[in-house]
Amino acid sequence: MLSRCGRLLLLHDLGLRFPRVTRRPFFLCLHRLMKPLVVFVLGGPGAGKGTQCARIVEKYGYTHLSAGELLRDERKNPDSQYGELIEKYIKDGKIVPVEITISLLKREMDQIMASNAQKNKFLIDGFPRNEDNLQGWNKTMDGKADVSFVLFFDCDNENSNLSSVNKASY
Repeated sequence: MLSRCGRLLLLHDLGLRFPRVTRRPFFLCLHRLMKPLVVFVLGGPGAGKGTQCARIVEKYGYTHLSAGELLRDERKNPDSQYGELIEKYIKDGKIVPVEITISLLKREMDQIMASNAQKNKFLIDGFPRNEDNLQGWNKTMDGKADVSFVLFFDCDNENSNLSSVNKASY
């Protein structure tokens, strides 16, 4: 008997008892038992978020998710239910509604964990961007993901990756 995800786990192997009514083995998808472990990665442009995320991915096996990249990809997708709305918010220079951003992040984490149950550690780059984003995350993802900590890169303009670009343009 196979589940939709193709990864079966017999509850008996976990030491759990079967309901008395059936006494038959009950199968679960392993990725549904694990919650994502999340690290929020924040900092200004050129602070080194992408560089450090790449190093963390390589050394510690995290998966790097960029909120901005997910939004841009969704905006380009012709089959997207959110594409036009995202486009409007970005053109107006506004922050996309938190429900949409969280939905995209959750969908991506679920897909990654479904394809590899051991891939449950995520670096989320560029989210939350404000207090409303954080409250939305807490409300929507409470009990569905564990935030380990926030990694914040604070860098002045002289030391940022953009400083050489800025100097070259003057």
